[in-house]
Amino acid sequence: MPILTYLDAIRQGIWEEMERDPAVFLLGEDIGVYGGAFKVTAGMLEKFGAERVIDTPISESAIVGAAVGAALMGMRPVAEMQFMDFIACGFDQIANMAAKMRYRWGPAVPLVIRGPAGAGVHGGPFHSQSNEMWFVHTPGLKVTAPATAYDAKGLIKASIRDDNPVIFFEHKFLYRRIKEEVPADDYIVPLGKARVAREGDDIAVITYGAMVWTALEAAETLVKEGISLEVVDLRTLLPYDEDTVLTSARKCSKVILLHEDTRTGGMAGELAALIAEKAFEDLDGPVVRITSPDTPVPFSPPLEEFFLPNAKRLADAARKLAAY
Repeated sequence: MPILTYLDAIRQGIWEEMERDPAVFLLGEDIGVYGGAFKVTAGMLEKFGAERVIDTPISESAIVGAAVGAALMGMRPVAEMQFMDFIACGFDQIANMAAKMRYRWGPAVPLVIRGPAGAGVHGGPFHSQSNEMWFVHTPGLKVTAPATAYDAKGLIKASIRDDNPVIFFEHKFLYRRIKEEVPADDYIVPLGKARVAREGDDIAVITYGAMVWTALEAAETLVKEGISLEVVDLRTLLPYDEDTVLTSARKCSKVILLHEDTRTGGMAGELAALIAEKAFEDLDGPVVRITSPDTPVPFSPPLEEFFLPNAKRLADAARKLAAY
């Protein structure tokens, strides 16, 4: 199998879907001639032409509006946000239009909005947010955040084929740092299905995106101390895989919820409520959250490093929970 970066896996998945289905087309800022700000769409203009790889004005509201309209007319648009922070400019059309149309009158809305999110690259408060919860709280959308190259390809293909609007978060810190074998043949990763990234017995760490790698790093440290972490990668945040979350919580009896997003209103709070409601009697300790603090993402590299959860912070919390 070929070895691909996380970025190239997304690129290959989009490319394959464009070859497979002529209804798939791309639109976004600088995605054509320039090949995208991070080069996800490099070479696609030359391959598929200007009618299917459309450079747009710098207007996220126009990009989203055109994409929603095209989806309603039977096309399968893949709209790029140059940074997912700027998706806010198209929020009304996503949350109040695209997300509600199937509920209101039944049409398919096969739309993917994708782009880079997350911190760790010193992008500052307007280019580094983890803003997935804006959309996890919106019924009618699907939200995904892959952590691996394999999942990135499989999930982008599944998202393009889905008849509902999908918000596809690509962690920019992973783009060229993650490399792994990815099948060259056609496959998808189903939306709504988590994976156990590492089997363990003592503490379940439930996470997603770049924090999966943070959890795996901490697990390698702690196994030498006799503490076994099970790492669950959610992969999809809406709908999330309730069964896998509860199975790991019951198996380990202790749970840490880890994410890069800020604390209040984050995914960890939702998962903590689920576990409290449905697995409380299986727990042997408090459910622990490790998140970023409730501040904008700092631009200063030392402050950003302090802001983000890391393997040391996770390991320290796991030691304390293991001793509870």
